[in-house]
Amino acid sequence: MDIKPVSFKRVSREESASFDRSVIDYIQNAAAHGLYEIRGMGAKRKLPHFDDLVFLAGSLSRYPLEGYREKCVTKTILGTRFAKKPLELDIPITVAGMSFGALSANVKESLGRAATEMGTTTTTGDGGMTPEERNSSKTLVYQCLPSRYGFNPDDVRRADAIEVVIGQGAKPGGGGMLLGQKVNPRVAKMRTLPQGVDQRSACRHPDWTGPDDLAIKIQELRELTDWEKPIYVKVGATRTFNDVKLAVHAGADVVVVDGMQGGTAATQTCYIEHIGIPTLAAVRQAVNALEDLNMKGEVQLIVSGGIRSGADVAKALAMGADAVAIGQGILYALGCNSETYIQNGQHMSALEGYDALGTTPGFCHHCHTGKCPVGVTTQDSVLEQRLQPDVGARRVKNYLKTLNMELTTIARACGKQNVHHLEREDLVALTLEAAAMARIPLAGTSWIPGHNGY
Repeated sequence: MDIKPVSFKRVSREESASFDRSVIDYIQNAAAHGLYEIRGMGAKRKLPHFDDLVFLAGSLSRYPLEGYREKCVTKTILGTRFAKKPLELDIPITVAGMSFGALSANVKESLGRAATEMGTTTTTGDGGMTPEERNSSKTLVYQCLPSRYGFNPDDVRRADAIEVVIGQGAKPGGGGMLLGQKVNPRVAKMRTLPQGVDQRSACRHPDWTGPDDLAIKIQELRELTDWEKPIYVKVGATRTFNDVKLAVHAGADVVVVDGMQGGTAATQTCYIEHIGIPTLAAVRQAVNALEDLNMKGEVQLIVSGGIRSGADVAKALAMGADAVAIGQGILYALGCNSETYIQNGQHMSALEGYDALGTTPGFCHHCHTGKCPVGVTTQDSVLEQRLQPDVGARRVKNYLKTLNMELTTIARACGKQNVHHLEREDLVALTLEAAAMARIPLAGTSWIPGHNGY
């Protein structure tokens, strides 16, 4: 008997590596609208990160400390080079600059309260200083950005430190954005802008063209504050080695280096994903620059961009940072991307708000819309009430407290009585990329790829 062959219809499911579903979606959106995408938060691509490093804890060759009996110091001093009044912090973890405009007034007050309770700093961001933040923050860093929106010499004097922002890790070489839907009457008045109109900041400062002019600006700020306040210079991580050197030559007390994992309230996706270098590479280059100038310890280094946990903080300090600044992690602590928000002690569902944005909790990056379902990145008078200052402050304080506990636990495990005694020798790398970028030996070897010519 003849058996007829069975016919199978073959369905191909092989996805292109170069033109996968996300790339096809990008191309089709570009073709449909003729506009690039603007979004918030940070890079979504996988990058070499602190996760690719691990600590070598104490055993026989190194002696760990007992966590319940032996003290581990976290005190951090910033601005010792020229300032008459350096900042003395209880922990080496600070709150990064995030503006009123990007965030609500309730959130800015939350950050100030939490930072004060933890003995650390918060930072103004673009658009000026709000009473909510100044009154709630014991120690406040005031940013001087290219836009100069809301910049006020009287507020400079009221601040505890000044941060001259050259660039951000999420968008080095690009100016800030605040889309019109977030420019409400109060924001418009503070920034001297028309209400409801998109704000696009300058990508460079209007009154200088290079590092020599930066030195003049730093001198002006010192004279304005009677040489009392530390002056920070913040750069987005690109040509980090040379940028840090120029910041030091210009007279900075503190250099802030923001890696490409840093976040933003709004910018082009092509900036977020394709400009800058990872924080892991940037911190090593920054430390090398300070060491090359023999300024390590005299000029302090703050590292930011994707710092999430106490382990990340410990690794940054071990690589040579004096402190870290955290932005996105703070937003998540406040409730960003949470399914609920808290009203009168009760958890209320935010799912309807996410659905209206076309997203779900855990995937939201719609900070630029001003329609944050949990009241964090909004200027809407109704939505902003979903995050009350007492709730936000408690959550951020708990987050910072946890990070500091993790940091000291790791430091003790490595035998350190002071978190600032963590060092590169305490680390090894798990991947070739991380070993080469951080100049840390590959685990189980003494080999640093690309170092010493091989």
